[in-house]
Amino acid sequence: MTSSVLPAAAAAAIQPEAVKTPKKAALASWIGSAVEYYDFFIYGTAAALIFPKLFFAPNNPQAAAIASFATFGVAYITRPLGAVALGHIGDRFGRKKVLTFTLLLMGLSTFMIGCLPTYEQLGILSPILLVIARLLQGISAAGEQAGANSMTLEHAPANQRGFFTSFTLSGTQAGLILATLVFLPITQMPEAQMLSWGWRIPFFLSAVVVAVGFWVRRTLPETPVFEKEQEEQTHETAGLPVAILFRTQWADVLRVIFAALVSVVSTIFSVFTLSYAVNTMQIDRSTMLTVLILANIVALGAIPAFAALSDRIGRRPVFIFGALGSAALIWPYMWAISQGNIPLIFTFGILLSGVVYSAANGVWPSLYGEMFDTKVRLSGMAIGTQIGFALGGFAPVISAALLGTGPTGWVPVAVFVTATAAIAAISIVTARETYRTPMEMLGKR
Repeated sequence: MTSSVLPAAAAAAIQPEAVKTPKKAALASWIGSAVEYYDFFIYGTAAALIFPKLFFAPNNPQAAAIASFATFGVAYITRPLGAVALGHIGDRFGRKKVLTFTLLLMGLSTFMIGCLPTYEQLGILSPILLVIARLLQGISAAGEQAGANSMTLEHAPANQRGFFTSFTLSGTQAGLILATLVFLPITQMPEAQMLSWGWRIPFFLSAVVVAVGFWVRRTLPETPVFEKEQEEQTHETAGLPVAILFRTQWADVLRVIFAALVSVVSTIFSVFTLSYAVNTMQIDRSTMLTVLILANIVALGAIPAFAALSDRIGRRPVFIFGALGSAALIWPYMWAISQGNIPLIFTFGILLSGVVYSAANGVWPSLYGEMFDTKVRLSGMAIGTQIGFALGGFAPVISAALLGTGPTGWVPVAVFVTATAAIAAISIVTARETYRTPMEMLGKR
């Protein structure tokens, strides 16, 4: 009698925590991603609107813009390297260690940018230090999303993995909203004040948001499937996660690399079209920043909605809709900017980034994570996404070089975005559908 009662009592005691942990993991991922990508996106906004005048050649606006966009892209050089290192740590020693490290590194490097002297004050050393800080941001971002996605996916209920895992990307959108909101009053300052000290404020504020994120994450437990994997680890499976990954699941890594090219849509929308509208078409800065804010507010609702839909109909159709829809909508959005048509800029901008792109953006955390076995999940997601995201990171500088003159100068940029989004959709056509696959069977052949 005792033996039958004790397990039932233990189960009753454990059940509330088991129910609460997925929500706690989702909240921790949301806040951590918001903090990380607040830091990451304030750089993108500054690279589009401010850094060309402070760190590069102000007498040659096009060259300064290209150089500034290049510093935005350099973070993506270290992201694959960071993915290998942080993926190894996360798959061998735990997701939580990676998430703590990435948060602190991002905060430190962002604060460092706010302290930098300008080119006029320090010469060539100034952009060099800017690049170093940006490279550190890249290492941090490499482990953040993969670690947060793995943590949330492995804590989530079996029939809601898409919904819970999407909170990582909702946090990313919240970070972009926060970054843009912080910059709005900065851009309303007199030009001299904005360029002398005002631009530094968003970077210094990162210390506050990092402290909040660290406080939320400090008590989050490791995932049950990771702990089970550690207990069952044999000599054969205890090798380097990266070696196991490329021996057993190299095709899935390639699939994620190509699928991650859909990120080109995001960086073109949030960085390049901002610069194109403000610097080339002379559209008011606050107008374009408002488009970014509204689109991302819509995305806060659209991302979990599409993710929940993927729990009912599958990951693949939702992702493919988002990729191909974005490939189509980039055309009317850029055309509206070229015409200076403000109502259509708002309409197509919100449809593109807020609604349609959110389908792919909300589903990829579960879609990619479910491709991999637990013992290599963080490595597989980190390496695959960060190599694919590298093109997304350099998309603004590529687009600046592609941009032509005249009313149709934007067309080559739209072709570039359409091509990358189509490649992402084709890659997922070849993937297995996993939304009903049990957690313990994911990544198994």
